[in-house]
Amino acid sequence: MNTQVIATPNAPAAIGPYSQGKTVGGFIFTAGQIPLDPKDASKPLPASIQEQTHQVFKSLAAILEAAGSDLAHVVKTTVFMSDLSEFAAMNEVYAQYFKQSPPARSTVQVSALPRGARIEIEAIAVAKGG
Repeated sequence: MNTQVIATPNAPAAIGPYSQGKTVGGFIFTAGQIPLDPKDASKPLPASIQEQTHQVFKSLAAILEAAGSDLAHVVKTTVFMSDLSEFAAMNEVYAQYFKQSPPARSTVQVSALPRGARIEIEAIAVAKGG
């Protein structure tokens, strides 16, 4: 099967040996995104879980756009949080991005995330028209 690497300057550059995303068989798989500023990854992370969640969705949207898709075509997300007591606040923001037909989702608490982030989200989407 033919795969294609997704790379865009509108999302944070990979900080290790991985791609921002890959396409295969009409599906788009994103790497987990933490709330880094794509123009300056050395900037401090946003303070609140709401701001961090918005930044993550900006990055996911940019990766999906570079692959010819968008958030409306996401079929599955996995949300990693360092503190599930912030779930309700994260979920309010999350719902803003999936008003119609939300994707399947798993949410798990983890002991730590890169750069001290409080949230990381990865997504699987289909290509537009797919």
